[in-house]
Amino acid sequence: MADDHAHTPHGDPADGDLVGGDGKLPVPDDVAAAVRTLIRWAGDDPTREGLIDTPKRVARAWREYCAGYGDDPSQHLSRVFEEVGGYDEIVLLKDIPFQSHCEHHMAPIIGKAHIAYLPRDHVVGISKLARVLHAYARRLQVQERLTAEVADCIWNGLKPQGVAVVIEASHACMTARGVRTPGVGMVTSRMMGVFRDDERSRKEVLSLMGMG
Repeated sequence: MADDHAHTPHGDPADGDLVGGDGKLPVPDDVAAAVRTLIRWAGDDPTREGLIDTPKRVARAWREYCAGYGDDPSQHLSRVFEEVGGYDEIVLLKDIPFQSHCEHHMAPIIGKAHIAYLPRDHVVGISKLARVLHAYARRLQVQERLTAEVADCIWNGLKPQGVAVVIEASHACMTARGVRTPGVGMVTSRMMGVFRDDERSRKEVLSLMGMG
């Protein structure tokens, strides 16, 4: 069977299943076989009734989880607005929920992000900040890199006076396996421009985020 990945775009439709001839993303035989092998190695029978369709479901789910590989985050910042009535204070989008998967165990990372910037001469639609986050989150990640990528993208795309990104998340690779310590959260931040260089500005943005 030909590799359908060569013909199917890496997208993110609302229903979670990319469209193929039967209304769903075709799954290559080798991908389904890999999932069956994992099920068998874990100790179950991939041919039993409840697991017959699981390999295709898992394959389609992972294409959705990793849809960010087909998304250019910088494109979300390409349209800006200069008529802002002289507004020159902090723009902050708080508590943006996101899901990702760690690149070490492919386990879920679930959390929220706070993204702020201090405009120079234009702003961007606030939903675009969330789209930048999701474009990077829907890849295999480590939280530190995710934080840096989001901040760098906004810094390079908007050329603002400052950027501040704080991410709080729980990692299933720690809560559900290994040390098995539930209830533990990880916080990472990246400050750029005035938020890095000016202590008063940094304190202000962290206070607005509820972390001051």
